[in-house]
Amino acid sequence: MARKERGNPKLRAMMEEFGVKTMDDVHAFVKMLTADTIQAALDAELEGELGYSKYDYKNKNTKNSRNGYSSKTVQGSFGEMEIDVPRDRNGEFEPQLVKKHQTDVSAIEDKVIFLYSQGVSTRDIQRTMQEMYGIDVDDSRVSKITDKLLPVIREWQERPLQNVYAMVILDAVHYNVRENGIVTKKAAYVAIGTDLEGKKDVLGIWLGATESAKYWLNVLTGLKNRGVKDILIASVDGLSGFVDAIHTAYPNTEVQRCVIHQIRASTRYVSYKDLKAFTADLKPVYKAPTEESALAAMDEFEAKWSQKYALGVKSWRVNWPELSTMFKYPPEIRTLIYTTNAIENFNRQLRKVTKTKSAFVSDDALMKILYLATVNITEKWTMPIRNWGNILNHLIIYFGDRVDAKF
Repeated sequence: MARKERGNPKLRAMMEEFGVKTMDDVHAFVKMLTADTIQAALDAELEGELGYSKYDYKNKNTKNSRNGYSSKTVQGSFGEMEIDVPRDRNGEFEPQLVKKHQTDVSAIEDKVIFLYSQGVSTRDIQRTMQEMYGIDVDDSRVSKITDKLLPVIREWQERPLQNVYAMVILDAVHYNVRENGIVTKKAAYVAIGTDLEGKKDVLGIWLGATESAKYWLNVLTGLKNRGVKDILIASVDGLSGFVDAIHTAYPNTEVQRCVIHQIRASTRYVSYKDLKAFTADLKPVYKAPTEESALAAMDEFEAKWSQKYALGVKSWRVNWPELSTMFKYPPEIRTLIYTTNAIENFNRQLRKVTKTKSAFVSDDALMKILYLATVNITEKWTMPIRNWGNILNHLIIYFGDRVDAKF
């Protein structure tokens, strides 16, 4: 049994992105992150006290004002750190996050970011921090603290990737986001890759307008720019134009259309009373051991249902070039590519932490919680896919030099 990894998953992911190599690097990085987070929160406290942001004098409704900073040494989990406590002209400001005579801040490190990553609403974060630490953390302060993640997210989105991926699954999940005062539907485009060592990774999450093949082409071009020279097999849903977008970026990639998506699409035309029989007659098609037997089962299926549900049957014939890709491969590979279940399971876990939000206030707010959730989910992806050695041998046989070039 693999030993469970210890430590804070969010910090570990950030440390990897910043290239932390030694224990000295670890201590320096965590102290820097903690000090910056505390600094932002203290500045936000004074802003709330005065009622106006720095340099925003037109909204100033007080005679009090900022009066520089005083340095203070505090003790955190990873040693001492220097912070600058903001002061006000009247001497009335009493910081709550780090009180005047408080010298130990280890108990409050990373709490706001952790709660945010679990999908806790800002109202509940405020209540939790108040109950646990007597700290007033309103919406704006949560935003200021979690904004520290934005440069980390950008680096994660732009990090170099491997040259070759055995499989990449592409899908999108949709959210409501406020934009210019109007709630709009946004697609979070997700790519999960399996490398030639059999390990999965989220290659990126991109926010765009409603899902389209054109945007997917932008995503794939971005993967190329980050070093992905080849994808052996891509698993996709039934979006129109998706296959052309993939082949524009990666002409040699085999494309497998998700069978589950195809079943759902074709049964849209089927009456409820026939649904069970219709789907049962489809099973011999996509469960067939060979393409030849699958086509024979398709003929029987078509003979039985084409007159009643012509559109539903026709869609299988039209999409067969991508639906039948899986028959080239043995069961070990076929089970990995014929559905997009892996990414749908990932999306399901994203929805668990986003379900409390009917609409996100901005793209950044949505991206922050998706990134933190991704870090939490992928920390468990430490082992290669089962029987990967056998799968890799098959890939070498089928794809030859395209795999050998990696080793």
